[in-house]
Amino acid sequence: MSGQAERKTSADSPVSGAFAGQYVSFGLGEEVFAAPVGLVREILTYQAPSRIPNSPAYLMGLTDVRGQGVPTADLRIRLGMAPVEPTLNTRILVLDIPLEDRTLSLGLVADRVFEVTSFAADQIEPSPDIGVKWRSDYISGVVRRDDGFVVLIDLPRLLSTTGDAADLAAFAPVERAA
Repeated sequence: MSGQAERKTSADSPVSGAFAGQYVSFGLGEEVFAAPVGLVREILTYQAPSRIPNSPAYLMGLTDVRGQGVPTADLRIRLGMAPVEPTLNTRILVLDIPLEDRTLSLGLVADRVFEVTSFAADQIEPSPDIGVKWRSDYISGVVRRDDGFVVLIDLPRLLSTTGDAADLAAFAPVERAA
């Protein structure tokens, strides 16, 4: 299997927007999330981002990534979770997120990063409409594990269905789609 996740067809599963493939799993509190490995450029040890005045509450600031200022977001705040102080396990996932007309580079703070793992199409279940703390349209699916669930978060949808992408793009250079 390549490092890229493959979009599932409707014949694979009733989950639209979920991907079979490799994912980077990370934790926010007791919750486990995963993002397609193809979106993850690198994982950095946490360093406090440089604050940006008048930025949205979830935008922590800019992180220097190889000479480029990358906006860094606290996904906890974006999802309505309580913020926490960074620990030795806190990491920044540097992501390249494809949007309609550009690729957005974004740092995403995670309490911890677990592993790169593969999920087959038959492991991915539709996101529940009830009993979940976040809006389910930001969730492309869930994977059941012995110790709970892994939430497959749809980062392009999370950013493009709100003003977040425009807010973040205002703070850092983006690559325009050809």
